[in-house]
Amino acid sequence: MRIHERRSLWRRMRPYFTVFDGPLTLIIIMLLTVSMITLYSASIGIPGKMEDQVRNIFLSFFIMWVVANISPQMMMRIAVPAYAIGVFLLVCVALFGTVKLGARRWLHVGIDIQPSEFMKIVMPLMLAWFFQSRSGHLTWQSYAIGALLLAVPVGLIVRQPDLGTALLVVAAGFCVIFLAGLSWKALVGLFAAGAAALPVIWSVLHDYQRERVMTLIDPTTDPLGKGFHIIQSTIAVGSGGITGKGWTHGTQAHLEFIPERTTDFIFAVYSEEFGLVGNLILMVLYLMLIGRGLMIAGNAPNFFTRLLAGAVTMIYFTYAFVNMGMVSGILPVVGVPLPFMSYGGTALLTLGLGAGILMSIQRHRKLVQT
Repeated sequence: MRIHERRSLWRRMRPYFTVFDGPLTLIIIMLLTVSMITLYSASIGIPGKMEDQVRNIFLSFFIMWVVANISPQMMMRIAVPAYAIGVFLLVCVALFGTVKLGARRWLHVGIDIQPSEFMKIVMPLMLAWFFQSRSGHLTWQSYAIGALLLAVPVGLIVRQPDLGTALLVVAAGFCVIFLAGLSWKALVGLFAAGAAALPVIWSVLHDYQRERVMTLIDPTTDPLGKGFHIIQSTIAVGSGGITGKGWTHGTQAHLEFIPERTTDFIFAVYSEEFGLVGNLILMVLYLMLIGRGLMIAGNAPNFFTRLLAGAVTMIYFTYAFVNMGMVSGILPVVGVPLPFMSYGGTALLTLGLGAGILMSIQRHRKLVQT
């Protein structure tokens, strides 16, 4: 191929390879670097974890690249079909899903997939489309319909049961409803109604969910059973001190006191080995991630993209806040991964999908009609 032909081909292909938002990509790469360093230590004695996570990262960046090339107008067109497919898959899970550890959360289609994970992105996409379609005449009925659209998949996810994912889907959807203009009076009323409904909610919780709440209040009541996770993770976090015990020198992890140390409790491993200084660095990275997302949302050109970018950003915040909270013993253990840190394929693909949405909104901000 001649030089001028190669240059012409590069000029045609270049827009497809320059879709990554520089600041956001850099922040994600830094988080993934910290993740791989921590995962190496956490997975000592567990073969295959590092290789699998490298594959997950490449798949996540591929999904990110694909979505970043999709215009917000196309996202609006696929919002309703994506929501309908997501609800259909959740119904399929309820009818003939795969049962693991007493929960029916997976659908076997050659491989096991967890449709509830993708509802974390599909739900704000659907609600952003809905409120965009009614942006000129929002009424209380609009918010009621939005709440109903949110309640359908959440009810199916709670039934699996998967309280952690249900809470994240609620958070993602509620963020869109709030950003769409829900009044503070209505918000206060909802919180009051929620508080009044706590006895009813408590009565319908599964036994294991009640045990998690009681364990949070006093984990020492069952130190070798339900309280084991919280006790050991808080010991790991506290024993790290100011500067930590050093990379690969965390005793709680390597003596296998921390369960799920490569996934939901990887923050405990990180805290023990890198201490308070490491935690502050990690929190700065998450603040940068959230700040970049809010900046993209603030620069978004229309109602749909502002709602969607704001919701995706708050998903990242909720993930990080809930995971760090449960590992530190201030929130119940609900099985939420730490964004771009925890080992796992489905969660990482979902996070990459969200990042791709943010990059698409940033890239097409001058092309979207307001």
